[in-house]
Amino acid sequence: MSGMVKPAILVLGATGTVGRAAVKAAAEAGWPVVAVARDARGLAALEVQFPGAILRTIEASLANDAGALALVASLREVGQPFLGVVAALGAGGVRGRLIDQSSEELRRNFDEAVLPHLVAARHLLPWLAESGRNCGYVMIGGPGGQNPWAGYGHRSISAAALRMLARVLHDEARTHAVRLQLLEVESPARTDANKKHACQGWPCVDHIGRKALELLKHRNDARCTQAILTLEPDNAARSVHELLDAVASKFSPSKNAANRNQEHTR
Repeated sequence: MSGMVKPAILVLGATGTVGRAAVKAAAEAGWPVVAVARDARGLAALEVQFPGAILRTIEASLANDAGALALVASLREVGQPFLGVVAALGAGGVRGRLIDQSSEELRRNFDEAVLPHLVAARHLLPWLAESGRNCGYVMIGGPGGQNPWAGYGHRSISAAALRMLARVLHDEARTHAVRLQLLEVESPARTDANKKHACQGWPCVDHIGRKALELLKHRNDARCTQAILTLEPDNAARSVHELLDAVASKFSPSKNAANRNQEHTR
């Protein structure tokens, strides 16, 4: 491997919650990263957060074809081979019933959560194919794609559309010899910001980043034929949380009082 240039990983939506986790996973594993986002300040913050990483940032929008063409032009100037793409593109959105919100809210969510994935794939799949490297392309999908997410109907519809988009693109990407897949995350991600109220079953955002990187690297196993893969549980994190819950329960005042009452009744 001496003298060989290690291929880079392109992260779209790199300043978002999952995008930052993908950048972190790649940087910690020693992969060069090209981080793309619309947020210039967020990109600058990434450079501060990962000072030792081989990191290059590109400010770009994937809202339309013109933005994607400009991004491809910038990527050609990087002068480095690429392993593939992690597309962490998505949208937030207000909570509320679908029938209580205007149609514009659904349109806005669709435009932000689905169409950028199509725009990116249209231009990046041919660009990846030029390398002849059997590249990977991992889209990250959120909750609500299979079953409605209560209170977030507009996001559920977009997530379902993204699943179908991934299935179509998975088949069409074969003509470019690129493995395109959707990593579906069926619940919100647990982060440092929300860990105090996060549910136990929510996956750690760093786990999502590592799994996206793992999918990007695999080449010749059964997973390559699957358009959609569901995020597997983070067993290590779950064990830690179960241990902490057990310790907290053991030393809780209510638990100790209950134990003393049981002893007095014996």
